[in-house]
Amino acid sequence: MSTPPIISARGLSKSFRGPGGRTVEAVSDLTMDVAPGTLTAFLGPNGAGKSTSLRMLTTLLRPTGGSASVCGFDVARQPAEVRARIGYIGQKNGAGQYQRVRDELLSQGALYGLGRAETRRRVDELVEALGLGELVRRPTMKLSGGQRRRVDIALGLIPGPRLLFLDEPTTGLDPQSRAHLWEHILGLRRRYGTTLFLTTHYLDEADQFAERVMVVDRGRIIADDTASRLKSDLAGDRITLTVDAGPAAAVAAVRGAADAAGVTGTAPEADRTGEVTRVVVAVDHGERVLPALLRALERGGHTVRTAELTRPTLDDVFLRLTGRSLREEEPGVPGTGPAPEATSVGVPR
Repeated sequence: MSTPPIISARGLSKSFRGPGGRTVEAVSDLTMDVAPGTLTAFLGPNGAGKSTSLRMLTTLLRPTGGSASVCGFDVARQPAEVRARIGYIGQKNGAGQYQRVRDELLSQGALYGLGRAETRRRVDELVEALGLGELVRRPTMKLSGGQRRRVDIALGLIPGPRLLFLDEPTTGLDPQSRAHLWEHILGLRRRYGTTLFLTTHYLDEADQFAERVMVVDRGRIIADDTASRLKSDLAGDRITLTVDAGPAAAVAAVRGAADAAGVTGTAPEADRTGEVTRVVVAVDHGERVLPALLRALERGGHTVRTAELTRPTLDDVFLRLTGRSLREEEPGVPGTGPAPEATSVGVPR
């Protein structure tokens, strides 16, 4: 990394005292560097340590061991410096229920110690950027879920943070509201160059928008790369063929065709479907392998009825790494539940 990381953690850990006095490790040996200006997705099942990690990085929870710096400041020794430079959007709405939107945004600027003129300038800028113009005189309790999340993001951006933490920003929104919110998030990133670090249960969001994906399980990072590399290296493409032959003959034919096409490491799986056999084989670079495989089967005198190439998703990667669904509930430990309701953390400057 040519420039200093905006987030750096070395062996960061957090343990809690569980039932019966036993020690529960919520986060264990979290080590990572995040470059400024990037959009990083932090993925893991419930109970994997995501929220605990975010709470430590945002100074809301003191680490048990290891170290971490955010925006160049130590999270344990310099929490006020960290808080003055970050924004944090929790899982729940942080705006007051009865406050009007504009008043809530102005109050946020005052909490950060911004001058009145600067606060008004930031509020006007964010109201325009997030499409809140028609909502500024309405109390937040009268807003839809998508509108409230836009207000939350505006609150987090009032102080002009270099780094914005987003904890499941689109959970509970309908597909149209999710897409609309992401348009605003990406537009703000282009406009301000803010580094984004987010958790999400929607793997399609991480796949489409994140430049880097970290998978955390049982309190430690088990994969860290781009979405495309993770899918290619850990899941691979799948080719599904229906062949006019019995299962044993079909598998032998596909294996022989793969050898003839120079494809190594294949392990075809077959099942009989009516008069044909369905054969599935996992390969790398399926777009290049499929034509060669079909040619080799044809030369061997085998009739292929259908052929389908399926690209892997982050769901496939996640299941391959953890053996379970991202949405699967796990028994919780103290500190790994929903994040605090506060929309942003900070101190007067």
